[in-house]
Amino acid sequence: MKDYFKLQWAMTNRQMKEEGLEPIFGYILGLTVLLLLSAYGFQKTAYAKYLVILSCLIFQLKLSATNRTEFLRLTFGDKVKKQLRIVENLIVSIPFISILVYHNFISESGFLFLVAIILALYSFHLNVNLTIPTPFSKRPFEFSTGFRKTYFILLLAYALTVVAIVVKNMNLGIFALSLVFFTVLSYFSKPEQAYYVWVHAETPKIFLRNKLRHALTNVTFLTAPILMGLLVVFWEDFEVILAFFFLGLLFIWTFILAKYAAYPKEMGLSEGFLIALALCFPPLLLAIIPFFYNKSIRKLKIILNDQN
Repeated sequence: MKDYFKLQWAMTNRQMKEEGLEPIFGYILGLTVLLLLSAYGFQKTAYAKYLVILSCLIFQLKLSATNRTEFLRLTFGDKVKKQLRIVENLIVSIPFISILVYHNFISESGFLFLVAIILALYSFHLNVNLTIPTPFSKRPFEFSTGFRKTYFILLLAYALTVVAIVVKNMNLGIFALSLVFFTVLSYFSKPEQAYYVWVHAETPKIFLRNKLRHALTNVTFLTAPILMGLLVVFWEDFEVILAFFFLGLLFIWTFILAKYAAYPKEMGLSEGFLIALALCFPPLLLAIIPFFYNKSIRKLKIILNDQN
Protein backbone atom coordinates (compact mmCIF):
# COMPACT_ATOMS: atom_id res chain seq x y z
CA MET A 1 0.00 0.00 0.00
CA LYS A 2 2.89 2.34 0.79
CA ASP A 3 4.39 1.79 -2.67
CA TYR A 4 1.05 2.64 -4.30
CA PHE A 5 0.89 6.07 -2.66
CA LYS A 6 4.55 6.69 -3.47
CA LEU A 7 3.72 6.01 -7.12
CA GLN A 8 0.71 8.36 -7.04
CA TRP A 9 2.87 11.05 -5.43
CA ALA A 10 5.57 10.64 -8.09
CA MET A 11 3.02 10.75 -10.94
CA THR A 12 1.43 13.92 -9.58
CA ASN A 13 4.81 15.61 -9.20
CA ARG A 14 5.79 14.60 -12.73
CA GLN A 15 2.58 16.05 -14.16
CA MET A 16 3.28 19.38 -12.43
CA LYS A 17 6.83 19.45 -13.77
CA GLU A 18 5.50 18.82 -17.29
CA GLU A 19 3.35 21.92 -16.81
CA GLY A 20 6.49 23.87 -15.95
CA LEU A 21 5.67 24.17 -12.24
CA GLU A 22 7.73 22.94 -9.31
CA PRO A 23 5.64 20.51 -7.21
CA ILE A 24 6.07 22.43 -3.94
CA PHE A 25 4.73 25.59 -5.57
CA GLY A 26 1.96 23.58 -7.23
CA TYR A 27 0.68 22.28 -3.90
CA ILE A 28 0.90 25.72 -2.32
CA LEU A 29 -0.89 27.23 -5.29
CA GLY A 30 -3.65 24.61 -5.25
CA LEU A 31 -4.23 25.07 -1.53
CA THR A 32 -4.23 28.85 -1.87
CA VAL A 33 -6.80 28.76 -4.68
CA LEU A 34 -9.02 26.39 -2.69
CA LEU A 35 -8.90 28.64 0.37
CA LEU A 36 -9.60 31.78 -1.67
CA LEU A 37 -12.54 30.20 -3.47
CA SER A 38 -14.02 28.86 -0.22
CA ALA A 39 -13.61 32.23 1.52
CA TYR A 40 -15.28 33.95 -1.42
CA GLY A 41 -18.11 31.39 -1.47
CA PHE A 42 -18.87 31.67 2.25
CA GLN A 43 -18.83 35.45 1.96
CA LYS A 44 -21.24 35.57 -0.98
CA THR A 45 -23.77 32.78 -0.39
CA ALA A 46 -25.40 30.88 2.44
CA TYR A 47 -25.17 27.69 0.38
CA ALA A 48 -21.39 27.57 0.30
CA LYS A 49 -21.28 24.58 2.64
CA TYR A 50 -23.29 22.54 0.14
CA LEU A 51 -20.88 23.53 -2.64
CA VAL A 52 -17.95 22.36 -0.50
CA ILE A 53 -19.65 19.01 0.18
CA LEU A 54 -20.65 18.61 -3.47
CA SER A 55 -17.12 19.38 -4.70
CA CYS A 56 -15.64 16.80 -2.36
CA LEU A 57 -18.19 14.14 -3.38
CA ILE A 58 -17.44 14.72 -7.08
CA PHE A 59 -13.75 13.96 -6.50
CA GLN A 60 -14.59 10.87 -4.45
CA LEU A 61 -17.05 9.53 -7.01
CA LYS A 62 -14.35 9.74 -9.68
CA LEU A 63 -12.07 7.67 -7.45
CA SER A 64 -14.90 5.13 -7.06
CA ALA A 65 -15.25 4.45 -10.80
CA THR A 66 -15.73 0.73 -11.42
CA ASN A 67 -12.86 0.30 -13.87
CA ARG A 68 -10.47 1.95 -11.41
CA THR A 69 -11.57 0.02 -8.32
CA GLU A 70 -11.57 -3.26 -10.26
CA PHE A 71 -7.95 -2.62 -11.27
CA LEU A 72 -7.04 -2.04 -7.60
CA ARG A 73 -8.83 -5.24 -6.57
CA LEU A 74 -7.04 -7.35 -9.18
CA THR A 75 -3.68 -5.80 -8.30
CA PHE A 76 -3.82 -5.74 -4.49
CA GLY A 77 -6.71 -8.00 -3.50
CA ASP A 78 -10.10 -7.04 -2.08
CA LYS A 79 -8.96 -6.30 1.49
CA VAL A 80 -6.05 -4.02 0.53
CA LYS A 81 -8.21 -2.39 -2.14
CA LYS A 82 -10.73 -1.29 0.47
CA GLN A 83 -7.96 0.05 2.70
CA LEU A 84 -6.46 1.98 -0.22
CA ARG A 85 -9.81 3.46 -1.15
CA ILE A 86 -10.58 4.56 2.43
CA VAL A 87 -7.19 6.27 2.74
CA GLU A 88 -7.61 7.92 -0.68
CA ASN A 89 -11.05 9.29 0.16
CA LEU A 90 -9.90 10.58 3.53
CA ILE A 91 -6.90 12.34 1.95
CA VAL A 92 -9.20 14.00 -0.60
CA SER A 93 -11.73 15.00 2.07
CA ILE A 94 -9.23 16.53 4.54
CA PRO A 95 -9.11 20.01 2.90
CA PHE A 96 -12.89 20.15 2.53
CA ILE A 97 -13.55 18.92 6.07
CA SER A 98 -11.04 21.46 7.38
CA ILE A 99 -12.90 24.27 5.59
CA LEU A 100 -16.22 23.15 7.09
CA VAL A 101 -14.72 22.89 10.59
CA TYR A 102 -13.16 26.35 10.25
CA HIS A 103 -16.59 27.79 9.50
CA ASN A 104 -18.11 25.86 12.45
CA PHE A 105 -20.10 23.37 10.36
CA ILE A 106 -19.22 20.46 12.63
CA SER A 107 -22.14 18.17 11.80
CA GLU A 108 -21.59 18.69 8.06
CA SER A 109 -17.88 17.87 8.41
CA GLY A 110 -18.76 14.71 10.34
CA PHE A 111 -21.23 13.76 7.61
CA LEU A 112 -18.56 14.25 4.95
CA PHE A 113 -16.09 12.12 6.94
CA LEU A 114 -18.58 9.23 7.17
CA VAL A 115 -19.57 9.49 3.51
CA ALA A 116 -15.89 9.38 2.51
CA ILE A 117 -15.52 6.01 4.26
CA ILE A 118 -18.80 4.63 2.93
CA LEU A 119 -18.09 5.62 -0.69
CA ALA A 120 -14.70 3.92 -0.47
CA LEU A 121 -16.45 0.57 -0.01
CA TYR A 122 -18.48 0.80 -3.21
CA SER A 123 -17.91 1.16 -6.94
CA PHE A 124 -19.99 3.14 -9.38
CA HIS A 125 -20.58 2.96 -13.11
CA LEU A 126 -20.16 6.63 -14.01
CA ASN A 127 -20.85 6.10 -17.72
CA VAL A 128 -24.40 5.11 -18.61
CA ASN A 129 -25.06 3.97 -22.17
CA LEU A 130 -28.35 5.75 -22.81
CA THR A 131 -29.30 7.83 -25.82
CA ILE A 132 -30.85 10.99 -24.45
CA PRO A 133 -32.46 13.35 -26.99
CA THR A 134 -31.10 16.88 -26.83
CA PRO A 135 -32.40 20.26 -27.99
CA PHE A 136 -29.03 20.95 -29.61
CA SER A 137 -27.62 20.05 -33.02
CA LYS A 138 -24.41 18.07 -33.46
CA ARG A 139 -22.51 21.31 -34.04
CA PRO A 140 -21.18 22.44 -31.72
CA PHE A 141 -20.75 18.96 -30.23
CA GLU A 142 -20.00 20.22 -26.70
CA PHE A 143 -23.61 21.00 -25.87
CA SER A 144 -25.19 17.89 -27.37
CA THR A 145 -22.77 15.50 -25.63
CA GLY A 146 -22.61 17.54 -22.44
CA PHE A 147 -26.39 17.76 -22.16
CA ARG A 148 -26.72 13.98 -22.27
CA LYS A 149 -24.27 13.61 -19.38
CA THR A 150 -25.65 16.38 -17.16
CA TYR A 151 -29.38 16.65 -17.92
CA PHE A 152 -30.19 15.56 -14.35
CA ILE A 153 -28.18 18.48 -12.95
CA LEU A 154 -30.10 20.87 -15.19
CA LEU A 155 -33.39 19.38 -13.99
CA LEU A 156 -32.20 19.89 -10.42
CA ALA A 157 -31.41 23.53 -11.19
CA TYR A 158 -34.91 24.07 -12.62
CA ALA A 159 -36.46 22.38 -9.58
CA LEU A 160 -34.44 24.62 -7.25
CA THR A 161 -35.72 27.64 -9.19
CA VAL A 162 -39.31 26.58 -8.58
CA VAL A 163 -38.56 26.21 -4.86
CA ALA A 164 -36.85 29.63 -4.83
CA ILE A 165 -39.92 31.23 -6.39
CA VAL A 166 -42.33 29.50 -4.02
CA VAL A 167 -40.41 30.42 -0.86
CA LYS A 168 -39.42 33.87 -2.24
CA ASN A 169 -35.69 33.18 -1.83
CA MET A 170 -33.72 34.93 -4.55
CA ASN A 171 -30.37 33.60 -3.28
CA LEU A 172 -31.52 30.05 -3.96
CA GLY A 173 -32.54 31.10 -7.47
CA ILE A 174 -29.12 32.66 -8.07
CA PHE A 175 -27.55 29.41 -6.87
CA ALA A 176 -29.66 27.48 -9.41
CA LEU A 177 -28.55 29.87 -12.16
CA SER A 178 -24.91 29.45 -11.12
CA LEU A 179 -25.34 25.68 -11.12
CA VAL A 180 -26.27 25.77 -14.81
CA PHE A 181 -23.23 27.89 -15.64
CA PHE A 182 -20.85 25.59 -13.75
CA THR A 183 -22.43 22.60 -15.51
CA VAL A 184 -21.85 24.17 -18.94
CA LEU A 185 -18.23 24.87 -17.99
CA SER A 186 -17.70 21.11 -17.70
CA TYR A 187 -18.66 20.74 -21.39
CA PHE A 188 -15.40 22.43 -22.37
CA SER A 189 -13.04 20.76 -19.91
CA LYS A 190 -11.60 18.22 -22.39
CA PRO A 191 -10.00 19.12 -25.74
CA GLU A 192 -11.36 17.38 -28.83
CA GLN A 193 -9.08 15.59 -31.27
CA ALA A 194 -7.20 17.91 -33.62
CA TYR A 195 -9.12 16.48 -36.59
CA TYR A 196 -12.39 17.98 -35.31
CA VAL A 197 -10.77 21.41 -35.32
CA TRP A 198 -8.91 20.93 -38.61
CA VAL A 199 -12.11 20.08 -40.54
CA HIS A 200 -13.36 23.64 -40.05
CA ALA A 201 -12.42 25.61 -43.16
CA GLU A 202 -12.17 28.78 -41.12
CA THR A 203 -9.60 31.18 -39.81
CA PRO A 204 -8.85 31.00 -36.06
CA LYS A 205 -10.78 34.24 -35.48
CA ILE A 206 -13.91 32.94 -37.20
CA PHE A 207 -13.57 29.58 -35.45
CA LEU A 208 -13.44 31.23 -32.02
CA ARG A 209 -16.18 33.70 -32.92
CA ASN A 210 -18.49 30.83 -33.85
CA LYS A 211 -17.64 28.95 -30.64
CA LEU A 212 -18.46 32.00 -28.51
CA ARG A 213 -21.62 32.75 -30.50
CA HIS A 214 -22.93 29.20 -30.14
CA ALA A 215 -22.12 29.32 -26.42
CA LEU A 216 -24.12 32.54 -26.05
CA THR A 217 -27.13 31.08 -27.88
CA ASN A 218 -27.16 27.72 -26.09
CA VAL A 219 -26.44 29.08 -22.62
CA THR A 220 -29.24 31.61 -23.03
CA PHE A 221 -31.54 28.74 -24.04
CA LEU A 222 -30.58 26.64 -20.99
CA THR A 223 -30.88 29.49 -18.49
CA ALA A 224 -33.99 31.13 -20.00
CA PRO A 225 -36.52 29.32 -17.73
CA ILE A 226 -34.54 30.28 -14.62
CA LEU A 227 -33.81 33.81 -15.78
CA MET A 228 -37.41 34.59 -16.75
CA GLY A 229 -38.79 33.14 -13.52
CA LEU A 230 -36.39 35.14 -11.36
CA LEU A 231 -36.95 38.37 -13.29
CA VAL A 232 -40.74 38.08 -12.97
CA VAL A 233 -40.77 37.29 -9.24
CA PHE A 234 -37.78 39.36 -8.12
CA TRP A 235 -38.05 42.26 -10.57
CA GLU A 236 -36.87 44.77 -7.98
CA ASP A 237 -33.47 43.02 -8.07
CA PHE A 238 -33.27 42.63 -11.84
CA GLU A 239 -29.82 44.33 -11.94
CA VAL A 240 -28.34 41.66 -9.68
CA ILE A 241 -29.96 38.81 -11.62
CA LEU A 242 -28.78 40.13 -15.00
CA ALA A 243 -25.31 40.82 -13.57
CA PHE A 244 -25.01 37.16 -12.53
CA PHE A 245 -26.17 36.05 -15.97
CA PHE A 246 -23.66 38.19 -17.89
CA LEU A 247 -20.87 37.32 -15.46
CA GLY A 248 -21.61 33.61 -15.92
CA LEU A 249 -21.53 34.05 -19.68
CA LEU A 250 -18.16 35.83 -19.46
CA PHE A 251 -16.73 32.94 -17.44
CA ILE A 252 -17.93 30.44 -20.03
CA TRP A 253 -16.30 32.48 -22.80
CA THR A 254 -13.12 32.65 -20.71
CA PHE A 255 -13.19 28.87 -20.23
CA ILE A 256 -13.60 28.28 -23.97
CA LEU A 257 -10.70 30.59 -24.79
CA ALA A 258 -8.58 28.96 -22.07
CA LYS A 259 -9.31 25.56 -23.61
CA TYR A 260 -7.93 26.60 -26.99
CA ALA A 261 -5.11 28.60 -25.40
CA ALA A 262 -3.79 25.26 -24.12
CA TYR A 263 -4.85 23.26 -27.20
CA PRO A 264 -4.19 20.49 -28.16
CA LYS A 265 -3.26 19.71 -24.54
CA GLU A 266 -5.72 19.90 -21.67
CA MET A 267 -5.90 23.09 -19.66
CA GLY A 268 -3.01 23.15 -17.21
CA LEU A 269 -2.28 24.75 -13.88
CA SER A 270 -1.52 28.15 -15.41
CA GLU A 271 -4.93 28.41 -17.11
CA GLY A 272 -6.68 27.06 -14.02
CA PHE A 273 -4.90 29.54 -11.78
CA LEU A 274 -5.95 32.52 -13.93
CA ILE A 275 -9.56 31.34 -14.01
CA ALA A 276 -9.53 30.87 -10.23
CA LEU A 277 -8.18 34.40 -9.79
CA ALA A 278 -10.98 35.71 -11.98
CA LEU A 279 -13.53 33.87 -9.85
CA CYS A 280 -12.17 35.65 -6.80
CA PHE A 281 -11.89 39.04 -8.56
CA PRO A 282 -14.10 39.18 -11.71
CA PRO A 283 -12.70 42.51 -13.03
CA LEU A 284 -9.56 40.55 -13.94
CA LEU A 285 -11.59 39.07 -16.81
CA LEU A 286 -10.94 42.30 -18.72
CA ALA A 287 -7.28 41.30 -18.94
CA ILE A 288 -7.58 37.51 -18.91
CA ILE A 289 -10.03 37.23 -21.84
CA PRO A 290 -7.77 39.12 -24.32
CA PHE A 291 -4.75 37.14 -23.08
CA PHE A 292 -6.46 33.78 -23.69
CA TYR A 293 -7.87 35.00 -27.01
CA ASN A 294 -4.48 35.97 -28.43
CA LYS A 295 -2.91 32.75 -27.19
CA SER A 296 -5.77 30.73 -28.74
CA ILE A 297 -5.24 32.41 -32.10
CA ARG A 298 -1.57 31.40 -32.08
CA LYS A 299 -2.37 27.77 -31.18
CA LEU A 300 -5.21 27.42 -33.70
CA LYS A 301 -3.15 28.84 -36.57
CA ILE A 302 -1.08 25.67 -36.49
CA ILE A 303 -4.12 23.38 -36.64
CA LEU A 304 -6.14 25.41 -39.16
CA ASN A 305 -3.11 26.09 -41.38
CA ASP A 306 -3.69 29.82 -41.29
CA GLN A 307 -0.63 31.64 -42.60
CA ASN A 308 -1.91 35.18 -41.94
